[in-house]
Amino acid sequence: MGFQTPQYKLSKLLEQAGSGSIQLPDFQRGYKWDEERIRSLLVTVTLGHPLGVLMLLQTGNDQVRFKPKAIEGTPPMSSKADPDLLLLDGQQRLTSLYQSLTGSGVVDTEDARKKQVQRRFYIDIERALKDPARRDEAVVILPGDGIERTNFGKDIRLDVSTPEKEREHGYFPFRLIYDSPGQLDWLWNFPGEAGDARVRRALIQRFQGEVLTPMQSYEIPAIELDKSTTKGAVATVFEKVNTGGLPLNVFELLTATFAGDAAYFAQHGDDFRLKDDWHLTEQLIADHPVLKGIRNTDFLQAVTLLVTAHGASFTSARKEDVLRLELSQYLAWAEQVREALVWVAQFLRDEHIHRARDIPYPTQLVPLAVIRVILGEAATIHGVRSRLRQWFWCGILGELYGGATETRFARDVDQVPAWARAVTSSDTGVQQPGTVSGATFAESRLLSLRTRQSAAYKGLHALLMAGGAKDWRYHQTFDHTQYVALDVDIHHVFPKKWCDDNEISRNLRESIVNKTPLAGKTNRFIGGASPATYVPKLESAAAVSSDELDTIIGAHLIDTKALRAADFDAFFLARRRALLELVEKAMGKQAQRDVDAGQLTGGVEAPEAFAEEDDDPQDAGDADQDDR
Repeated sequence: MGFQTPQYKLSKLLEQAGSGSIQLPDFQRGYKWDEERIRSLLVTVTLGHPLGVLMLLQTGNDQVRFKPKAIEGTPPMSSKADPDLLLLDGQQRLTSLYQSLTGSGVVDTEDARKKQVQRRFYIDIERALKDPARRDEAVVILPGDGIERTNFGKDIRLDVSTPEKEREHGYFPFRLIYDSPGQLDWLWNFPGEAGDARVRRALIQRFQGEVLTPMQSYEIPAIELDKSTTKGAVATVFEKVNTGGLPLNVFELLTATFAGDAAYFAQHGDDFRLKDDWHLTEQLIADHPVLKGIRNTDFLQAVTLLVTAHGASFTSARKEDVLRLELSQYLAWAEQVREALVWVAQFLRDEHIHRARDIPYPTQLVPLAVIRVILGEAATIHGVRSRLRQWFWCGILGELYGGATETRFARDVDQVPAWARAVTSSDTGVQQPGTVSGATFAESRLLSLRTRQSAAYKGLHALLMAGGAKDWRYHQTFDHTQYVALDVDIHHVFPKKWCDDNEISRNLRESIVNKTPLAGKTNRFIGGASPATYVPKLESAAAVSSDELDTIIGAHLIDTKALRAADFDAFFLARRRALLELVEKAMGKQAQRDVDAGQLTGGVEAPEAFAEEDDDPQDAGDADQDDR
């Protein structure tokens, strides 16, 4: 990658933008600056102060074929031109300058209340010349029609809607700064004080010398990347320079790259629109709301994993490899990824993960979808699916998908399919994937799992429901329909109020050990009462026997004898052991028992690695509520 650092006259940049010689790559977002930012920009130019560096990319690069689009506000013909340069950084500034300094000078912008408005910008000549140090005050914003109204639009405070009225009030329009004929005509007819021609000429000369001429020679520095620049370099440089805007992502870069694919255009007579293709995925996600956390960049990573797993020297989902995607490769796999996402949604429902917010690791859905594509229909075989389930829960309960995930993505895509498929042939020579063999769970972790921000916390919530737990009041299993209808969430077993009244440690009170899935109305029915009170109340309300209710509550891995006696210590010890066994069953391996079996905490109330977790704002007070 080579580059140069030219200085561009602003007048030349405006000319190139208007002709289409400078355009935007298709990944750039729309124009969005508000009126005050535009005014401040014009003040900067008026004072001759620097406004920052533009970044440009030379076109004609075989590696980077971005689809161009004209700068907003330029003539329609500019979009039909073949640009020489693409503007990577500086869109908002150059668009603001083009719209305010050329043509009618009317800018489509927004006011302080985010309302869409049209504005013109003027220099108050007298104020600009009176005190250069206060020239900021001389730059004025007016409505697009040049008329400033008061009293809810009934009265006119200022009218500069025509050149004659502009001259009358001494408001020079920014639109004429680089329009020499229009500027001369405007200044020649500018009135002097009491019609004094000599005074008029002196004022014109001062204004030209002190304001207009410096503005006409204003220059902007640029970084101009040459034709050897790669897509990855464009992304990296853009992110380093574009600190004031929204970060550029690979989806936007590939949108522009794919739109410029010559082979696709030759075959179809139209450009490929990645955003339209993503809309197909959005429609699928709308049909399966549990997937709504999946982003367009996740989808691209899934495609990249498949492309690299079937032809590259190594499997990868790194950004630089996503950027190397060719349109033909994307088209070969995109539909298969979409089909796999439908299967992923059902997989989540089978595991009793019913809402997007309840997915322990949204990132884990990327390799899960890819693994489904690789396995094909084999993924539905009972033994294969059991191994996929084991891998899934090892990743969650081992908390292995919380950090940088690209390397784990690739490793799991390489290792999991063969290991899962080996169960059908009883091949014992295939090693366990690293995510399975490396996953560990310590009993002390149950003491520090206290908020839904934790993947393992969400995981245990789902595992309890999948294990056959029912609601205590309505006796309904937590399938998807009932989960939504009953407004199920994870709530306290021993209510918060009871715990506080009985001086139960907050760490124990908020632990996952003292939480279980219940309907919202059931939680309110329980209120803040002692279990010794609310359990008989549940029996009476549901008209069930003690044994029947004990069976229902027991499915939550709760010692009902301890619960009915309101014996928190006995309840906690028994449930901690039961939840640990539930974890071991899901992971297919033994957990680490690092807490004294006969003590509540064994001196390990909050392991250092997880000590930052605190009460969950979503559920900490739920069980306090009385049923009103």
